[in-house]
Amino acid sequence: MASHDPLPPFSAIVVAAGKGLRVGGDTPKQFCNWKGKPLIRHSVEALLGHGAIEVVVAIPSGAEDVAKAALDGLNSFRLVIGGETRQESVRKALEAMDDGSHTRVLIHDAARPDLPQHVTKRLIGRLETYEGAIPVLPVVDSLAMARDGVMAGKAEREALRRVQTPQAFLFDAILAAHRAWRGAAHAGDDAQVMMANKGTVALVDGDERLKKITFAEDLATGMNQPAFRIGQGFDVHRLEAGEELWLGGVLIPHNMGLSGHSDADVALHAITDAVLGAVGDGDIGTHFPPGDPQWRGARSGQFLAHAVGLAHAAGYTVANVDLTIICEAPKIGPHRPAMRCEVARLMGLAENAVSIKATTTEKLGFTGRGEGIAAQAIVCVSLAS
Repeated sequence: MASHDPLPPFSAIVVAAGKGLRVGGDTPKQFCNWKGKPLIRHSVEALLGHGAIEVVVAIPSGAEDVAKAALDGLNSFRLVIGGETRQESVRKALEAMDDGSHTRVLIHDAARPDLPQHVTKRLIGRLETYEGAIPVLPVVDSLAMARDGVMAGKAEREALRRVQTPQAFLFDAILAAHRAWRGAAHAGDDAQVMMANKGTVALVDGDERLKKITFAEDLATGMNQPAFRIGQGFDVHRLEAGEELWLGGVLIPHNMGLSGHSDADVALHAITDAVLGAVGDGDIGTHFPPGDPQWRGARSGQFLAHAVGLAHAAGYTVANVDLTIICEAPKIGPHRPAMRCEVARLMGLAENAVSIKATTTEKLGFTGRGEGIAAQAIVCVSLAS
């Protein structure tokens, strides 16, 4: 995620009312596990994490118990029973939301579990000008028209786009479009419904991560991840008079503190980068840009909690943390138990899964001269069961 700029208020619908049996077995694919959790949960978690004030989930009749189990522990969602077609399911969800409190809505397929926030941001931004917006990707292969098993002509790929979800709409406009829908065939998506009602739909750049889970091998791709992954992090901050000294989430009495845009907690910053490295999701500066004023003086615990959440979204849990703090002063030993307790709390770990050590550089370098403090961390994550 490139930015944490607040988005205008929006709600969301996750369409999960289909039978979804092409993945094999008797369980609809939206309730099958992918990367350690039910497929449907990924989309709902992502949309809530992006700022949705409510997510309405359209499910098949008789699936209430399995859906509740799949979404257990999440807030700000509710279930509605879908219809015989996708269009009917979306209309029922929209009707359930028609209480005057919704202005913008994202409509997303549960079968697209990996939803990057930058796509959500692009979509919501286009609603400042248009009634609807959809994410698309270019067509890169040559296209052929087919008739009776032979090539009958070519299609111009430059004029074509691959359409993804979520699709964003002004709420009143898309509700009116669904109420007016009289299409003889099933609507392929909500953009078609909007256009049939003379609405204008803008195109934004999509993302290959929004790949649809369709077949059994698609589910297997998410399940065949390494059982363990390792990440490492390193951070340095300058010591200055007049600053507070936060280390490992603990305020430590000292005649100098660490200087930085946030609370400059090098220990938590190093652990955060190690978690992000373990799941291959950028670094702390990517998610919390130092030039962004909203993070001025922010507690670094929220950075670490966010990174752990990303690990969970990728299907991993944190197994253990090994942190080394490098400084001449203050002495870390007296504060080690409190720091260990706080890091364990922030990461949802037992204290015996958190190791905190300290060392000096024998008076060498900037840490040896007392000019700053450094920290390095190693984190192991394991695939969630």
